[in-house]
Amino acid sequence: MLRLGHRVQRDKRVTTHVGLVARAFGASGIVIAGVKDESVVRSLRRVCEIWGRAEFVVEDGVDPLEYIENWKKSGGLVVHLTMYGLHVDDVIDEIRSSGKDLLVIVGAAKVPRVYYEIADYNVAVGHQPHSEVAALAIFLDRLYGGKELKLIYPDAKLYVEPCPRGKRVVLRG
Repeated sequence: MLRLGHRVQRDKRVTTHVGLVARAFGASGIVIAGVKDESVVRSLRRVCEIWGRAEFVVEDGVDPLEYIENWKKSGGLVVHLTMYGLHVDDVIDEIRSSGKDLLVIVGAAKVPRVYYEIADYNVAVGHQPHSEVAALAIFLDRLYGGKELKLIYPDAKLYVEPCPRGKRVVLRG
């Protein structure tokens, strides 16, 4: 997934949460466009070490248009999440059945028009203002049909064991 418009002084927490959702909901990585933010990269890599998914890609400082162009050249599909797009329920089957690797774009600040034009799909989870974290979670949930909600990664050092009350965190030896 590609994070656009990350503002280093303002967006650390939200971009970290976008990365956490991407990881937990089955995406293979997060690429932060344009800027370097070692604190976000470090936080996400630390979560991967403890909760699993060491192979989860975390990159920053990437040229977004070049990245998208290369993605499309390799046969991938580009999905831009925006409240102005087509409703997720109207296009998710078509996206899923494409069989192509997906690059999901999530913006922070106002997204320039070029991204709407370069995307294969502009997809909305709703047509009201909402969080990019929520948009990504709902999109990935629709894409994977809820299967991602029960993921426990094989390389996890810790995982949560569901229980009706309290908290059970299992430490793997």
